[in-house]
Amino acid sequence: MPVEGVALRRMGFLTIGSFDPADPGPGHETTLQVVELGERLGLDSAWLRHRHLQPGISSPVAVLAALTQRTSRIHLGTAVTPLGWENPLRLAEDLATVDVLAHGRLNPGVSVGPPMQWEHVKGSLYPDTADVEDFSYERVLRLHRFLRGDRASDFAGTQGIEVFSDRVEPHSPGLADRLWYGGASLRSAQWAGSQGLNLLASSVVRAEGGSTDFAQVQASHLRGFAELNPTGRTSQGLVVIPTDSATPEQVGKYRAYVDSRSARVGVPQGPGQLLFAQDLLGSSAELAERLWADAGFQLVDEVVFALPFGFEHEDYVQILTDMATHLGPRLGWAPATA
Repeated sequence: MPVEGVALRRMGFLTIGSFDPADPGPGHETTLQVVELGERLGLDSAWLRHRHLQPGISSPVAVLAALTQRTSRIHLGTAVTPLGWENPLRLAEDLATVDVLAHGRLNPGVSVGPPMQWEHVKGSLYPDTADVEDFSYERVLRLHRFLRGDRASDFAGTQGIEVFSDRVEPHSPGLADRLWYGGASLRSAQWAGSQGLNLLASSVVRAEGGSTDFAQVQASHLRGFAELNPTGRTSQGLVVIPTDSATPEQVGKYRAYVDSRSARVGVPQGPGQLLFAQDLLGSSAELAERLWADAGFQLVDEVVFALPFGFEHEDYVQILTDMATHLGPRLGWAPATA
């Protein structure tokens, strides 16, 4: 067995929050219940993936607002919110409001670039400004400044009976320090480090330096970030499916899922030359061994394991329960109590 590294300090999970477009209510309720379960199990964080014009959560901030009233300890995040769809000033107001309701438990994760399906949605999203919208890193910096409390207006004072602030209200101290960037390239990782942000490393990276070894490429990103921000937080996100208490039927379903996605592993995909991590499936003993051997995992002390798409609620209950009661302890992790 590989030599064990630093004990895992924080363990969380990520969900897409799938639902039936013909009846979206139950799917959203199930997402709330999954996060409530995560809190009961002592997991440190729950993160919602952002999906637009798809049967997945399109408004994580709204769902997280609901979760602030149904949880009290677990940290809540987005992984990630694509800022190409957002006005940074308005998003800052929403994030600060949720963080106030959560008593400082919000961890916003963001990314930049043109929105997915840009040619098909730009007429609806930015009908008058599509050709001049800035989808660069500056969009993140604008959001960061607003969360920090920098000026958002050149006026502060009273007009009649209306009182106006020159910063985003409510202001939530500390929220800016909990802003994460989801980077898939060395350039993005180094930029996030240089700006004092935290880094979300996911199960997708860009093939760089001629290497198709996912773990080695991701490790280079984590090292590049740490060189510029040695005190910044980094988190690794892989699809990890423990099977300790799974039924034979569940194991078969999980294996079919993993097999259906394995052909792309090690082969750069699309114009972006994207590399996908291998989904990890097996007993917690097997998973711990594979994780300790992973070059990226060796460089982090917190993780956000992604739940696979399209499974049933009872499958997520089994996966999260095994994660907290079997896998986590093998990685040196202990459930949170406060």
